[in-house]
Amino acid sequence: MAENEAIPEFDGAGEDPAGDHDPALPPEPLHPINWNLLTAGDAEAEWLELNRWVNWLRTTYGLPASVVPPFWHRHSELVWELSALHLHWLAAYDAEQNASAPLGWHRDFADARQRLRDWVAASGTRLDRDRPTRQTVWPGEDPAEPVEETVIENRDEDFVAWMLADVVARQQAEDEFYAGLDPETGELRD
Repeated sequence: MAENEAIPEFDGAGEDPAGDHDPALPPEPLHPINWNLLTAGDAEAEWLELNRWVNWLRTTYGLPASVVPPFWHRHSELVWELSALHLHWLAAYDAEQNASAPLGWHRDFADARQRLRDWVAASGTRLDRDRPTRQTVWPGEDPAEPVEETVIENRDEDFVAWMLADVVARQQAEDEFYAGLDPETGELRD
């Protein structure tokens, strides 16, 4: 997105962010997103939707990088937290929801902002650079690789490359799994 390009409004009500929903059909019911189990196709759709919503969230609420950093997508702890917050927002602003549900979302959003600050501080991600979240090595495990920061010049390009790499890895895992199936029985070959 260009610097001077306006960020689109995102009200979530009656719009299909992916642009592929048939308005004659009811939208799919909300369900938790288990990022560990998504297929390649589902992951791509979820990444794009979450990225769009996080961009809306950070600009609507003026959130600093200490709460929602540009490279949140590189840190699973931030992905899980933001994904849960997104689903909670969708449910709170559903047309069928109780009128006080948005107040509950804002109360929970206050708690989530503190957790996000904690995750950002632990991860070490910054406004213009990123490093993998440090991992504590338990007794008996191999020593951790050195953690180095990477300067990232274009956040949107980095997100797209990150998402595509994730989708490709998921697709490869799916292809390997299906290649191991016996086509006649549907069972895994030895």
